[in-house]
Amino acid sequence: MTSPFKTIGLIGKPNHKGAALTLHRLYTFLQALGYEVLVEERVGAQVKEIAPEGLIELVELGKRCDLAIVIGGDGNMLGAARVLARFDVAVIGVNRGNLGFLTDLNPEGFEPALEEVLRGEFIAESRFLLEVEVYRHDELKSANSAMNEAVLHADKVAHMIEFEAFIDNQFVFSQRSDGLIVSTPTGSTAYSLSGGGPILTPELNAMALVPMFPHTLSSRPLVVDGDKEVRLKLSLENTDSLQVSCDSHVVLAVLPGDEVVIKKAEKSLRLIHPKSYSYYDVLRQKLNWGSRLY
Repeated sequence: MTSPFKTIGLIGKPNHKGAALTLHRLYTFLQALGYEVLVEERVGAQVKEIAPEGLIELVELGKRCDLAIVIGGDGNMLGAARVLARFDVAVIGVNRGNLGFLTDLNPEGFEPALEEVLRGEFIAESRFLLEVEVYRHDELKSANSAMNEAVLHADKVAHMIEFEAFIDNQFVFSQRSDGLIVSTPTGSTAYSLSGGGPILTPELNAMALVPMFPHTLSSRPLVVDGDKEVRLKLSLENTDSLQVSCDSHVVLAVLPGDEVVIKKAEKSLRLIHPKSYSYYDVLRQKLNWGSRLY
């Protein structure tokens, strides 16, 4: 069977011995199968066999590759996803982290499952990202994207902030709380879950708005259609410095009176899994749910 992939990119976990070993093993394995293999330049120096022309930056890797393999944990996958979603590249992960909700392949024996994927035997998913914009006096001041969640919060721990929330320009609520998490289905098993948010299965076109320690007992998580636009208007009464964090990696500064607009990004991530993958199996294993009774 002809492989749907010709050029494969490897993205690693910098300064991680185990990830470096897996990167080397993947590189030699794919080269032996005859694929053109390109490696993200930040981690390529860990593999001596890679020629300088095989080392490229992440954006160029997204442009040139048919398949990107991310070696690391979910954090590495999130960082790569925010870039790779711009390109029509399939993405799969080798777990060298802790939980591994997004990284399927076992680093100790990835070859059989990866060979199936390379033959075109895989499950494909489209995971949407959030586009996050900060406006000041109707002028765009900063923007970024998030695959898991966008979080409005003070830059100091446990400081109450005040804001209004609108969905498609309709007023929803005003709130005094430590902040608000706006989560994608992908991020519903991450920070949102620890804040009491619902689990959204990956195929849902939805976002969850999860209050962080609200100053009222009636405040509850709210699930809205993924094509809606969420707008958060910051009260002028806020005295602390405020932030919007994207996947806990990128921080956008926010001032009292600013507006934060959160909506689905135009581009989505093409995530692929081995044929044996089951989302519910992953939930059961990672969250220690009970096994079948019979």
